[in-house]
Amino acid sequence: MFESARAYSILPASDLERAVRYWKDTFDLDPVMTDETGVLFEIGGSRVLVYETQFAGTAKNTAFGIDTDDLEAAMSELRSRGVEFADYDMPGLKTVDGVADLGGERSAWFTDSEGNILAIGQRT
Repeated sequence: MFESARAYSILPASDLERAVRYWKDTFDLDPVMTDETGVLFEIGGSRVLVYETQFAGTAKNTAFGIDTDDLEAAMSELRSRGVEFADYDMPGLKTVDGVADLGGERSAWFTDSEGNILAIGQRT
């Protein structure tokens, strides 16, 4: 049924122009498509549609994740581009310098320009 389908994530933006600048500046990405539905980016073989809505940044969960082979290098590069990683200290999740060891994966979280929570992780 879905053998030739392509899946994509959808992220809300309250200011689409700001969000496009964020994706360009933070991830060094240019849109692969722009139309009336929003702006489409491709990262790591996955697509992300960023669209304008008043509900941006209201989700309290991780909206998008990126796997990497070198978490420290990726975090260092993102920090050099202004990304600030969240620190958590709650039952079942504690970060040290922005990184949580989840037993099989190390992960870090940050928010984009629109308040969406993004994650970056490395499987161990």
